[in-house]
Amino acid sequence: MSRAIDIPAADGTIDAHIFMPYKASGPLPAVILFTDIGGLRPCYHEKAQQVADHGYAVLMPNLYYRDARGPVVPAGQSFRDPDVRPPLLEYAGRLTSEAQARDFSALLAAIDREAEFVSGRLGVVGYCLTGAFALRMAALHPDRVAAAAGFHSARLAEADDPDSVLLVVGDIAGRVYLGHADQDELLPPVQIARLDEALARASVHFTTELYRGAAHGFTAKDAPSYDASADALHHKRLAALLEETL
Repeated sequence: MSRAIDIPAADGTIDAHIFMPYKASGPLPAVILFTDIGGLRPCYHEKAQQVADHGYAVLMPNLYYRDARGPVVPAGQSFRDPDVRPPLLEYAGRLTSEAQARDFSALLAAIDREAEFVSGRLGVVGYCLTGAFALRMAALHPDRVAAAAGFHSARLAEADDPDSVLLVVGDIAGRVYLGHADQDELLPPVQIARLDEALARASVHFTTELYRGAAHGFTAKDAPSYDASADALHHKRLAALLEETL
């Protein structure tokens, strides 16, 4: 239950998809879903539909619209393949905090324009690379983002990162939920503790949860690290967060 749209943005045209519950006409509360580093692909279309089926209009943009339209990983391949990984890292490297900010504004304008969405406060969720996007969007738009969630987020709180989301989390006004893989080499315990401390110091209403035995990418059905029980818990926690805030 999705349709494709094009969103005008400062850096080009964002190709995106809007997902709705079956037979729903809207308008419904908005949720922005950012894919992991692998970009648009079937497992994320399925994920977005699962979120929509709880009663939301879900907007899923192509992170890499500056470089390619639609899926960027060829069918049957993955981020882990040596011929796929380098261009994805190059594309991701262009997603600076400034570029993200410009895209957030374009996405909010689309939500205010498209008939499927209730204009007003919304939720945002990110995975892997984009867990930080969800937090940054909540910080840059505290009047709009009621809930922000990140799952198996990567490198959220590196001490030597001059562009770290740690520097802006104090501006978050909405609820935050972070679901971490306890076997995640991309977000070790020291970074989790550093982020928790920053959120607590800023009096952000947040929850951090460790998914015991889960590895990075535990929600991605096309990844070898996929964990069905952890994925089911992630959907349960996200649904509760959105219900309580939207």
